[in-house]
Amino acid sequence: MQEKNKSYPIIIIGVFTVILFISMISYISIYAITNHREMMDNSYNAHQQLLKKQNTRGIIYSADGQALAITSTDEEGNETREYPFGKTFSHVVGFSVNGRSGIEDLANYYLINSNAALKSKAEAKENDKKFPGDNVYTTLDVDLQQTAYEALSARDGAIIVTEVKTGKVLALVSKPDFDPATILKDWDSITNDKSNTQLLNRATQGLYPPGSTFKIVTSLEYYREIGEDYKNYKFNCNGKFASGDDVIRCFHGENHGSLDFPLSFAKSCNSSFANISLQLNRDAFGKTLDKLMFNNELPWDMNYSVSSAVCDNDLGDADTMQLGIGQGKTLVTPLHMNLITAAIANNGTLMKPYLIDSVVSADGKKIETFSPKAYKTLVSEEESDFLKEMMLGVVEKGTASKLKGLSYNAAGKTGSAEFKDSTSDSHAWFTGFAPYEDPEIAVTIIVENAGSGGEFAVPIAKRLFDCYFNEK
Repeated sequence: MQEKNKSYPIIIIGVFTVILFISMISYISIYAITNHREMMDNSYNAHQQLLKKQNTRGIIYSADGQALAITSTDEEGNETREYPFGKTFSHVVGFSVNGRSGIEDLANYYLINSNAALKSKAEAKENDKKFPGDNVYTTLDVDLQQTAYEALSARDGAIIVTEVKTGKVLALVSKPDFDPATILKDWDSITNDKSNTQLLNRATQGLYPPGSTFKIVTSLEYYREIGEDYKNYKFNCNGKFASGDDVIRCFHGENHGSLDFPLSFAKSCNSSFANISLQLNRDAFGKTLDKLMFNNELPWDMNYSVSSAVCDNDLGDADTMQLGIGQGKTLVTPLHMNLITAAIANNGTLMKPYLIDSVVSADGKKIETFSPKAYKTLVSEEESDFLKEMMLGVVEKGTASKLKGLSYNAAGKTGSAEFKDSTSDSHAWFTGFAPYEDPEIAVTIIVENAGSGGEFAVPIAKRLFDCYFNEK
């Protein structure tokens, strides 16, 4: 009997070990299934190298089927990755060497696999060729991308255009750019020069003071706190507003005179918004910033920077006024401003932005299709209506008047974001949507060191809207 009792601990340990082993195997199996793509896409995975030797990297297409990246093979079997549009898609399509970037990285798993029919594979093997890789169709619009690229011209900056009801990214441009076809040859000269920012995707990674585009956010908080009483707001602008020793000045010292709230927004009056900022509940404002994804992750599948904006009861008056006009420590990416704009245009609902529409085998078989997905509600429908009307006023009565009287009704907000001590050093911003009645696209533009958003960014927005509405 005592011998039996002595064996119980051994049996228990044995059973526990078996259960632990089974649990570990189950966990590893489940992890491998649910994270199959990530594991396969890891550059240290030996199977990935095998796929590269076995399959020719697939083609990346635009939404209408134009090749954006393609692999050519010479008679000796040497492969070259080619980019038919040169630098135009450099940041968004990216490159497939030295760690990869852009869609070349995002879609790598699909591009190095081959789901071609057995007949196609047999023919390739018979001719001593690699199997044809799967092809990726993107959401990108070639006409819009080219228009955006040409509109920025030689200036540094970024443009992003999205469909508000689906989240499809139609265009994404960042300058300065690079030539993806020669990136391997140029790599050392680009990366060794610490002042060189060609590889930085300014649309998703560039952090800028939002300037007056942030007045969209300040206006939202003001409306949340006082509702329809915003109609009673009155302010007389003499070009500056002081709180103690702290002074906020309007752009170039402009005197806006007598204003109500919508006109303060339309004219982009810094003095009026500094005054409004001091009236806000700072803790509540901080919660609004959190809901709008500041200091938080964004629903974006490629590299991006996290925008920063902080407000709480410990924030002093000077910093609160700076926050209210999008200056001070506030930093945002063009991507983030576009997502906020798109959500407002879509009755408050943000659709998850995406770049890959479908994956198709070399012989035309659909492998995977990606559909629009709602991410979350950023603002209520009532708040959306209020902000859309305010943004229409910027076109009708304010700083984006160059968009007035066109074949479509656009709405938006300009910004002239100061980034040095001098007001002459400003980035030009515009973020907006069209048509006002039933929004289809959201456009966000930043032109570095250009000056006024109304002067430099709005004409670019017009070119993009014209391209979309008049040429589609």
